[in-house]
Amino acid sequence: MNKMINEQDLHNERAPAVGAWIRSGDPLIWLNGAAVSVSVIAVVGLLLLLAVRGLSHFWPSDVLSVSVTYQGQTRELLGEVVEQVEVPGAQLREAGFELQGPGPFYQRTLLKQGNRDFLGTDFTWLIDEQFGERRYPLDLLVVERLEWGNFYGYLRAVSRFGAEPVTVADHGEAAALEALQALIVDTVAVRREIHRIEQGDIGAINYELERLRLRERELELEGRLDASAEADLASRRAEQEALFRALQEQLYVLYDSIKDHSYSAELADGRVVTLPIAKVVRAYQPNAMNVFAKMQMYVERLWEFLSEPPREANTEGGVFPAMFGTVLMVILMSIIVTPFGVVAAVYLREYASQGFVTRTIRVAVNNLAGVPSIVYGVFGLGFFVYFVGGELDQLFFPASLPRPTFGTPGLMWASLTLALLTLPVVIVATEEGLARIPSAVREGSLALGATRAETLWRVVLPMASPAMMTGLILAVARAAGEVAPLMLVGVVKLAPTLPLDGNYPYLHLDQKFMHLGFHIYDVGFQSPNVEAARPLVYATALLLVLIIALLNLAAVSLRNRLRERYKSLEH
Repeated sequence: MNKMINEQDLHNERAPAVGAWIRSGDPLIWLNGAAVSVSVIAVVGLLLLLAVRGLSHFWPSDVLSVSVTYQGQTRELLGEVVEQVEVPGAQLREAGFELQGPGPFYQRTLLKQGNRDFLGTDFTWLIDEQFGERRYPLDLLVVERLEWGNFYGYLRAVSRFGAEPVTVADHGEAAALEALQALIVDTVAVRREIHRIEQGDIGAINYELERLRLRERELELEGRLDASAEADLASRRAEQEALFRALQEQLYVLYDSIKDHSYSAELADGRVVTLPIAKVVRAYQPNAMNVFAKMQMYVERLWEFLSEPPREANTEGGVFPAMFGTVLMVILMSIIVTPFGVVAAVYLREYASQGFVTRTIRVAVNNLAGVPSIVYGVFGLGFFVYFVGGELDQLFFPASLPRPTFGTPGLMWASLTLALLTLPVVIVATEEGLARIPSAVREGSLALGATRAETLWRVVLPMASPAMMTGLILAVARAAGEVAPLMLVGVVKLAPTLPLDGNYPYLHLDQKFMHLGFHIYDVGFQSPNVEAARPLVYATALLLVLIIALLNLAAVSLRNRLRERYKSLEH
């Protein structure tokens, strides 16, 4: 009986203690701390996943040689081990595989065998039970190509046009590999010169010829195309065509200098094939490389990813055009949205009467922040592109019609659409910054003789500049990752040229552009070679996150400097 009374007294004592602990707010603190911890872990885990899956793609992996036995037939395969998974035996038997072992689970290996022009596919799934002895030959050669993916084989000979072939049998493997590397260096230099001429010089000529055509059409529409104008245009056109023919002759010479270089290699099945060096990016023997050599190649491939355009349906190469387009679009969007958002917020806070209409506008602005982004894309396509762009073409570019200039999706309309999408964020953030400025500051400025406009320009806006930067940070964070509206107003799978080049007016707002977000979508879900594109999805996603972080850090740094500069005005 006494024991029961003591337990009841203890319970009665604990109840007030628990209630007091809950009322103290400590549980809420612990809950908030746990939520922050989970969020940080989730973000760090996502970044680690992107980094591991994406950055590991550029490491030169060892290539194995293995005998595979299936249905009584044995064949030799070369390739890189990409992935290994455990699969139930029942599932494999239902799929038609003949299994020898009784095990409930079998290990499957995804092998990147390359040689798509000879084998038909880059990747193949194999059951480890089918594997024979695994070997890693030191003389196994990996060749990265502009077309048909990687080549795996054994080097047998190298042929330079006009010279005796360097064979492995006669001169040794080291001499043949050295000759191959020298030819690749020369070929890459020639390809870069070809690209410079085609994209730079010939591109400028084509641009000038198009301007002459438009000028002729413009004079014709205005009725001013007389004999002297025609002669002047013909003279300028002939000058450009002469330059084009000279450059074309240079291109013929450059193409002829590399087209006949070749190398011979032996496939896993014993066939010897001869392939052109003109399409080779690099060649190496991964099994014979040490850690330092692999690290050097890793840096080269990573730099290629950041500085080169994509190739092979965006499954290989780099992402520089998409990275450039993303940054340029965000900068243009920021230049457009910041003044409009600040002006709207200043009017709503400083000048508009705080009545029903103003409250209705604020509610509308807050609701616009929750509108799906695709709606902005449809609006941008209908209003900006078709209506505004069509009218601009009628007024300023009649010579180009019926081919549209601004009446088609492009960089300017994409920037305007995203500026409209992020405008509510800038307005709300700027209004909050204006609201926290003490009224005594305004009254003091007016009492010292400043006008209302001077007070706003020299006192209020500088103090509210950190809030403006906060709005800009939020706008950049949202706009940089948007994809849906850009698919309608300017982004493309592959742009032939950058929107910023050396041709007047240098920044071409009417051109379409590439974007990292759309590039991720295209590579991940529209690629004809899913397995080859998967690592690039992770790498591109990581790059997009880093670019957004860098843009935000730059804006945060500027905001902190402004906050420190004008902090004294708040006291």
